[in-house]
Amino acid sequence: MSSSLRTIRTRALVSAAVVVALTAVVGCDDNGGNDKGEGESRPSAQAPAESDSALPNALTGQRPKWESCPPPSPVQGTGAAPGSEWECATLKAPLDYAKPGGKTVGLAMIRAKATDKDRRIGSLMFNFGGPGGSGVSSLPGFADDYAKLRTRYDLVSFDPRGVGESAGVRCLSDKEMDSADSVDGTPDDADEIKAATADSRKYAAACEKNSGRVLPHVDTVSAARDMDLMRQVLGDKKLSYFGISYGTELGGVYAHLFPKHVGRAVLDAVVDPTEDPEKGAYGQAKGFQLALDNYLKDCAKKGIGCPTGGDAEAGDAKIAAFLKKLDKKPLSTESGRKLTQDAALSGIAAALYDRESWKYLTLGLQEAMHFGKGNMLLAMSDSLSGRDEKGRYSNINAANMAINCVDDKQRYTVDEVRAQLPRFRKASPVFGEYLAWGMLGCTDWPVEGTTDSPEVSARGSAPILVVGNTGDPATPYAGAREMVRELGPGVGVEVTFKGQGHGAYNSGNACMTRTVNAYLLDGKVPSAGTTCS
Repeated sequence: MSSSLRTIRTRALVSAAVVVALTAVVGCDDNGGNDKGEGESRPSAQAPAESDSALPNALTGQRPKWESCPPPSPVQGTGAAPGSEWECATLKAPLDYAKPGGKTVGLAMIRAKATDKDRRIGSLMFNFGGPGGSGVSSLPGFADDYAKLRTRYDLVSFDPRGVGESAGVRCLSDKEMDSADSVDGTPDDADEIKAATADSRKYAAACEKNSGRVLPHVDTVSAARDMDLMRQVLGDKKLSYFGISYGTELGGVYAHLFPKHVGRAVLDAVVDPTEDPEKGAYGQAKGFQLALDNYLKDCAKKGIGCPTGGDAEAGDAKIAAFLKKLDKKPLSTESGRKLTQDAALSGIAAALYDRESWKYLTLGLQEAMHFGKGNMLLAMSDSLSGRDEKGRYSNINAANMAINCVDDKQRYTVDEVRAQLPRFRKASPVFGEYLAWGMLGCTDWPVEGTTDSPEVSARGSAPILVVGNTGDPATPYAGAREMVRELGPGVGVEVTFKGQGHGAYNSGNACMTRTVNAYLLDGKVPSAGTTCS
């Protein structure tokens, strides 16, 4: 299957990349606009592990060598070197936690120390989602959003195992990635299905050839154990944590493994821990459709210049018809590359992660639907797939696939996907087929998956803020309530943001900022059901 198929899945903070990419294109700045019953239980994939005393002192007693940070490497993503306040280091962790004294893997870390040393609480660790996003390249870019938190916390992030410079998974070359984009991600006939499944097998084989040593060990449970090792090495008695998108799943798994090590933790843009890949893909089909419909309503209200016209309900049909044309005849771009149906779909999805990107979606659809050029939508698609202007890809696609496929036991067949197509099309006439066929992504993966769904029960943990956004396309709002239920009584504290886009804290909403800051900085736990709008 086309390597781009799974990139929609639980990505966080993609909007900044969209803004950067499209500022270059348009030459302007950014000043414009469960099926599980209550009494049921699931088998635990991993028993809680309150102590990792089995880890040798050579690991728990490490003293990382913190040095000035270089610019992000191509596999981490684009960007300049962060400022002098940022320090980088490499931490050694067991490749296989079942063999703690065996081979190790290097984990890339970054931090900026608290500005008020007299009132410092400790470290605040971030994971920005994906799975597959580089925390080392992401955190400095969003540091302004966390400036208040930095007064009392060292801001810390890392490239999870398999990501970026932490033994990053490598699969296809950059040229092979570009070639894979020509494979239809929504196959219409037997020949296209044959081509797509052959592409999927080629991708999996390349990952095994280039990264076979690490593929069995990039699971979320191991990443959570890495975080507890980091906590010890950083000298923190408790882990303070801010997880976004997939980072909420990682945080939930950590809380299950180490409930008594949880300090103050925030889970924002929450992954539903009860969902298998099929339910997750179906939920995203509905979530992205909801976000697109909200965009179309806003666009229609603006009137002149809306590429889909003044009838919001007709907008879906117009976009679907446009995409169908692209399936037969891709659009040209100034780069010489083509805007395919798949690229347009992922470009539209990228712009739905943040309401601030809606204006770029309008411009991109205008350019494509009315002027027959695909420059802007292709730039949006590139921002989602991690491709820079030089044609270099970060490893976010490879890492995303590797982590998902080692986590998820489920392997779907072509016939199973075909049977689900009508339901997915009904959920979303625009995104449904794309997300349904994406369920084949792990079918030919060389490593077996480990769980049906992540275990996040965390009896005995300190309160954890669980923040859901009613308009979130990638992690639909219902996931927050399911996370609260699964964490267990007295642990998850649900907070609601009535807004648009992926996540809540970085939306700029004053109520949300105030609520989260009061919890992280002063320990003030909000009332369950607190709502910001």
